[in-house]
Amino acid sequence: QLVESGGGLVQPGKSLRLSCEISGFNLQPRSVGWFRQVPGQEREVVSCLSRNDDGRLTEVHAEAVQGRAAISRDDGNKTVFLDMNHLSPEDSAVYYCAASIDSLLGACVRSTKYGFWGRGTQVTVSS
Repeated sequence: QLVESGGGLVQPGKSLRLSCEISGFNLQPRSVGWFRQVPGQEREVVSCLSRNDDGRLTEVHAEAVQGRAAISRDDGNKTVFLDMNHLSPEDSAVYYCAASIDSLLGACVRSTKYGFWGRGTQVTVSS
């Protein structure tokens, strides 16, 4: 089970942190991602993080959030975070957390690679 939190109304230029609590996995997912979707558009990747068996991490960010987003995970607390700054109205969307037990590496940007999804949290950037 994945449960997102941290969404809401944010003023342009401000920052936010989204959290995703992960439970129910016997093994920690090797890959996690944040995606977002607006009505009428396809779900798109924001940031994703994948770990291979020797512990090496692959981190990918969408071009639209390059330099503004960071994804991290706290395996002890089974939580994945998405930090974003300099928000604009174009960042308004429902944000979803996704997880895969596979080491997706660069393929972590593809939503179809994930078998586990949260229900999403709405982020609205507006003054």
